[in-house]
Amino acid sequence: MVKYFPMTTITPTSTIITAILTPQKLQPTPYTAGSLAEAARHEPPGVYTVARTYHRTMALCLDAHWDRLEESARLLEIPLRLDRQSARDALRQLILESGYPESRFRITAPADAPDHLYFAIEPFKDVPAEVRANGARVQSVNGQRSTPKAKNTAWMETRAHLSLPEGVYEGLLIRPDGAILEGMSSNFYAIRDGALYTAQGAVLPGISRRIVLEVAPEVLPVHLEPVRLADVPRLQEAFLTSAGRGVVPIVEIDGQRVNGGRPGPFTRAIERRYNAWTEAHLEEI
Repeated sequence: MVKYFPMTTITPTSTIITAILTPQKLQPTPYTAGSLAEAARHEPPGVYTVARTYHRTMALCLDAHWDRLEESARLLEIPLRLDRQSARDALRQLILESGYPESRFRITAPADAPDHLYFAIEPFKDVPAEVRANGARVQSVNGQRSTPKAKNTAWMETRAHLSLPEGVYEGLLIRPDGAILEGMSSNFYAIRDGALYTAQGAVLPGISRRIVLEVAPEVLPVHLEPVRLADVPRLQEAFLTSAGRGVVPIVEIDGQRVNGGRPGPFTRAIERRYNAWTEAHLEEI
């Protein structure tokens, strides 16, 4: 049975939807925000997950998001006991009350009060059409996350202070030996010598990454190891993924063109399979 949480009706404005699910009720936050990024500045430290809706009230791999939230908490020794059904019911209620055609949402479990889930929901904005069609420019950033397998709010704060030049869509985290690990908010993939390469172990196990690793072998061999910055001139193609963006082609890394500055056929083939897999596995929240 779907649980309804009594709460003041939310009227969509320029202020996004924020709420706290306590063991007793769903209640408004003591702050307002205009975006998920702004809401993050008010939320307490902890672990989180971010996703988007499809067809307004459907989501992709929601249980996998719950799994990762719990695993992130375990890695950081946060005693989270997630009531998945209550979290799902609260999420659906807030999405319906928001009035947004599609939503992007974040759910945060605070380290000091993990039984109080913080929800932030904003209107979903897709990847810019220009980037979707013609590919993204990315730039390397020295560093990696301290606990890469945990989705930790501390990384959101660190990431907010990393600025990228105008026109650069994403930053790539680089290991001291030059290995390309992942994006600042995405997973990274490269195609070299007819095979797909992506780092394993020292990166966030993204939900979209799981889908790519399932569908990509239909297109080309997959190697769970990173390429290096020195390999960029030899790359045939590259792309990134995240739960909110799906597959995004990369056409330039640190000013060096990939595939002549155009999205390549392998990336497009994986993108088509990713989109088909997504549509076939959507579920009601």
